Amino acid sequence: MHLSFSDCDLDVERRILRRAGCVVHVEPQVFSLLVALAAAKGRVLDRDAIIDAVWNGRIVSDSAISARVHAARQAVGDDGRAQNVIRTVTGVGFQLAQTVRSGGQETVELEVPAIEQDVHMTKSLDGTGLAWASSGASHDGQPALLRGGHWLTHLELDLKNHVWAPLLAHLNQGRRLLRYDVRGTGLSTRNVSDLSLDRFVEDMLVVLQASGEQQVDIVAASQNVPVSIAFAVRYPERVRRIVLLSGFLRGADRRRDSAPSMTDAFLALLHNGWGDSGSPFMQSFYAFYMPESTRAERESLAEIQFASASAEMAVAYRRAIASFDVTDLASLVDVPVLIVHAQKDAVNPLSEAQDIATHIPDSQLMMLDSANHIPLPRDPEWARALEHITRFLSD
Repeated sequence: MHLSFSDCDLDVERRILRRAGCVVHVEPQVFSLLVALAAAKGRVLDRDAIIDAVWNGRIVSDSAISARVHAARQAVGDDGRAQNVIRTVTGVGFQLAQTVRSGGQETVELEVPAIEQDVHMTKSLDGTGLAWASSGASHDGQPALLRGGHWLTHLELDLKNHVWAPLLAHLNQGRRLLRYDVRGTGLSTRNVSDLSLDRFVEDMLVVLQASGEQQVDIVAASQNVPVSIAFAVRYPERVRRIVLLSGFLRGADRRRDSAPSMTDAFLALLHNGWGDSGSPFMQSFYAFYMPESTRAERESLAEIQFASASAEMAVAYRRAIASFDVTDLASLVDVPVLIVHAQKDAVNPLSEAQDIATHIPDSQLMMLDSANHIPLPRDPEWARALEHITRFLSD
């Protein structure tokens, strides 16, 4: 159940507060107070009602109540002077001064921010056409930020997507953001045969050269993690800092605890279900990649997948990255690295992130209490990670 008012949304079951589409972190007692005020739908809550809702009837001081009300007002963008959201009723208590809307999780949409971009085409070293985009501008001497290409993106549809658009908007704040569709997908050349690690590294270099940037920070996700590690070793002068999300050193076929038959089974589901959002493959995909997603997020991501690549290319891509292995290169990375990984990631196990942290000398590991391999804006752990990423890249 969701309770929404003004530009705020309370996800009651997950205990998440969002304001203007962004997660706002609040203490549990502050969240309970907001739920109580919203559930009252305009009724005034007196001191006893607040104590029952927030402290389960335990005796607390008036100053404790005032502190939680003050924190709640800050969280929803209100203050004690304006009282546009939380109103003090002198001598009685507090009430929510906004109309409250209620609904199920699937009916509450996440706001998709607007991003203006310029799309360009360039050629990789083997002649493959690569589509890349630039948006925003860097301030205060910050380098541009390159989001490494991964499976599967679409430069145009990404900006309308309930999964990628909020994350891209966050990364674009105060920086020039560079993105590209990997070979064989999105707006890049579709019919390609060379999906080797070396080609993916070359493609990153070509995009960087086309952008005119000499040095960038990199945010790499999933299969772009080994590509970015190899890129940083091969072109150290081009990289200042790296953020690695949900990544791995060894593809599924190279892991000690993974049998090739598992990859084959996944690829069979992929090939047979591609293009059908209700297929068993898609249901399995959601269960593995983003088990805590909403219907809007699932449908939005499915639209990108089906527009980005054919079933044959999707299978070829997944088969190629299953053989990647940069274990021997990781120790040669000579820049600061932040590794962010969900502890219950079913796609790339946490042990892969631990291996990355073990091999890269100047690295730090941030583990998230989440099962989502794909970062979801609604996931409070990923929202916390974005704040940490921002601080890391600002140093």
